[in-house]
Amino acid sequence: MVTLVVATSADPASIGPASSLLAMPGWHPGPTLQDAASYTNKEVRLIKLDKRLVVENHLDKRWEEATGETVDDVVFLSKHVASSNRPALTIHPIGTPHLREGEALTAGGKPGWAAPPNPRIGPWFRLLKNIANSHNLVPEFEVIQRNTLLLYNCIHCSRKLRLYDDD
Repeated sequence: MVTLVVATSADPASIGPASSLLAMPGWHPGPTLQDAASYTNKEVRLIKLDKRLVVENHLDKRWEEATGETVDDVVFLSKHVASSNRPALTIHPIGTPHLREGEALTAGGKPGWAAPPNPRIGPWFRLLKNIANSHNLVPEFEVIQRNTLLLYNCIHCSRKLRLYDDD
């Protein structure tokens, strides 16, 4: 099983964290998916797309069909703008469960549907809270949506993300 990290050149806030990850040791070129380059590092796959992420439905299924690798988690790297217009770091599941069948979508996805939330959301929220506290930031909460369709656990990370590797 692999974790699929998804970045897009259509979003500079996505490419920045992706480039930082790829600058770490252990990355190697991976398979292409519909002309998109990918990279591998142990059980992590990072794919760089050209389209906006909200139009990339079923990436997990498409990856599995193209590579034969089972996708356990999907992590999207992208930019969000808070209603306060202040930079924000967000972690959230994807979907539009608040819409009914037939209602108009502002982006991709399916009305009334949400991906199963990733069990890592809780630990990542606690880590985010600790980082915010250490920088004297004020926690704010805002409801947002991400409309991409996926079959498996998903987590969406916005803005800057630093991963720590214990080995």
